[in-house]
Amino acid sequence: MNSTQIFNFNGTSCVKLSAGGYEALVAYEIGSNVIRLRDNKNGLEFFRFSDKNSADDIRQSAEVWGLPFLYLPNRFADGILKTSDAVYHLPVNEKAPYNNHIHGFIHKRVHELVEHNADSNCAWVKTRYVYDENDEFFEFLPIKFTAEYTFTLSEHGLEQDVKITNNSTVAMPISIATHTTINSPFVDGAKEGDIRLTVPIGKRCELNDRCLPTEVLKAPTMHDLEYKSGNKCPVLQVVDNEMYFAGETELDHEKFHGIIAEDIASGKKLCYEVSDNFKFWIIWNDRGFNHYFCPEPMTAMINAPNLSLSPDVTGYSEIKPCESYETHQRFFTKL
Repeated sequence: MNSTQIFNFNGTSCVKLSAGGYEALVAYEIGSNVIRLRDNKNGLEFFRFSDKNSADDIRQSAEVWGLPFLYLPNRFADGILKTSDAVYHLPVNEKAPYNNHIHGFIHKRVHELVEHNADSNCAWVKTRYVYDENDEFFEFLPIKFTAEYTFTLSEHGLEQDVKITNNSTVAMPISIATHTTINSPFVDGAKEGDIRLTVPIGKRCELNDRCLPTEVLKAPTMHDLEYKSGNKCPVLQVVDNEMYFAGETELDHEKFHGIIAEDIASGKKLCYEVSDNFKFWIIWNDRGFNHYFCPEPMTAMINAPNLSLSPDVTGYSEIKPCESYETHQRFFTKL
């Protein structure tokens, strides 16, 4: 039977969703992070998770557990963010030699639980974060907005819908990502060396020593094309901020805008689908031997609003006052 319940996970309140053979924990007090997604029927642990983690452990490293939703994601050089009607100076929280602002703030905030329920088809939870002058970050980014999250669990997997509405009188910069932490191995009892990752990459975005785009767009090399062919093992080697334009692959002979991780020993696939406004993938694995890897979908390039490239290339966009921006993601198993 599909269900939801309030659940205390080692010091933080979560909503536990059960539906369609899947189970999820949504930690609304830690940025609406899905700190666990499990396919109980087929033995898959989707995200990096530890039942020994305290809530404070997760908060201190909120980017590398579960499914952290980031606004504003990745790096802004020297903390500068240029929009069409203002220049904002964000705190430089990535030390020398990088000297960037990194990853924003919303994934660390306590969000509001709006609703949770279940019916014969699915289980769902809705959360919300209202950003205004009460947030300590407001002195750096004085743009009021509301972020609304809907998580739906069913036999089709976990779906995440996010809607951001500009409540201010100025343009709101839009660059969104999830720092998605895929467990390695993600199949119970499997070997990390048996993981293969398919990412439908286009051109590679060259980065400099500060992990900022040089604005040089490179044709993929043989190394890069291992993602496209599905031959890349995303762990047991260093993968350090490899950024690509997103393309499409195929799943069940249909176009698929997302990535596929397969355990080649069992044939079980972890599938991760994203909406078309996610135009880039960054692949990172924390040096490769920490039992997770991150295929991160981004709506815009790193440092996008500060680049000389056209927004058509960088993916950078803005929301006008009273308008909204929406994204969608889905995680599911294929055998």
